[in-house]
Amino acid sequence: MRPTQHPFLDFFAPTEDVLIGDELGNIYYYVVEWPSAFDVSRDGWHGTTTKVASISVHTQQICALSWTPNGYGFISGANDNLACYVEIERILKQRMQHPSERDNHSREGSNTLHQGTLSKRRNGSRRTWMRDSMESYVYGTYPVTKFGPDGETRNATLDPEDDVIPVRRGQEKHCWKHDAAVKAIAFCPWQDNLVATGGGSNDKCIHFWHVGSEALLATIVVSAQVTSLIWSTTRPEIAATFGYPTPDHPYRVAVFSWPSCKQVGAIAWSGGPRALSAIPYPKGPADAPKGSRTAREGTIIVASSDRSIKFHEIWPEGSKATFGGFGMLGGSDILEGLDGIEKEGDVIR
Repeated sequence: MRPTQHPFLDFFAPTEDVLIGDELGNIYYYVVEWPSAFDVSRDGWHGTTTKVASISVHTQQICALSWTPNGYGFISGANDNLACYVEIERILKQRMQHPSERDNHSREGSNTLHQGTLSKRRNGSRRTWMRDSMESYVYGTYPVTKFGPDGETRNATLDPEDDVIPVRRGQEKHCWKHDAAVKAIAFCPWQDNLVATGGGSNDKCIHFWHVGSEALLATIVVSAQVTSLIWSTTRPEIAATFGYPTPDHPYRVAVFSWPSCKQVGAIAWSGGPRALSAIPYPKGPADAPKGSRTAREGTIIVASSDRSIKFHEIWPEGSKATFGGFGMLGGSDILEGLDGIEKEGDVIR
């Protein structure tokens, strides 16, 4: 919830944070206010899109974007063979704490007061007290005032052109090098700081990383371009879809256990089409046995190069595996300790 961008009303509105990547390697961070149908009919307000940050940590086309589970950052993959972890909240808060270090965002000739900057809207219909910065909109920390057409003072709305935050190369927290474009990224839903990335045709591997320390935990060689990664929500397993295989093989979907990295399931496609992308689907077939893993976890939907969409039941049945705990971070006692996973050691007498 953030202060609405409605020009005359004051309330907190639900918003969505959106990342968009382009062919030049730029990433744009937007906050979208999307009112309900009732609000639209009542107020005539259709919402707005506010550009928060322009992020330039890559040099080639963006191929993958994934928010962290807590929403405080994201990992981006690109054709420059890099996966970059950006802590966007840390960057915003640093700028809030050190406004003097901003990159000359104040416009020449603007009249800045302690509460904000008086800025003329494009349509010339009103003047508005603007927030000191984009961070104050994202976090709602600065009290400001605006004037409606009746002269009444109200809370401010933020000019969408004002104070877009630049994030440049070197401001990312981690940058992981691959041997090909990074097309697949998946954060583990049940283990903090565990993320998997997949490389393209010259990489042909699934890599597992510890986000907090940048450490590489494990690598699975799959002999194919990795196009999607999907963690199971009920087992310590991960599914992968494959594009171009090298050497040639028919498998386009496989499931691996974690942290053993053993293959526990695979699906072959006849005729040689490639799996282009996949997403989880929370529902299974109507006739799925009640209590089965498919009924609990659903299926995946795969887009294929033969112009078809395929639904697959991929999660194998079997004895229940242990979630979390020891060994989930590559067996490193140090990394597990950093993440609060404690185990009893030998007693020294």
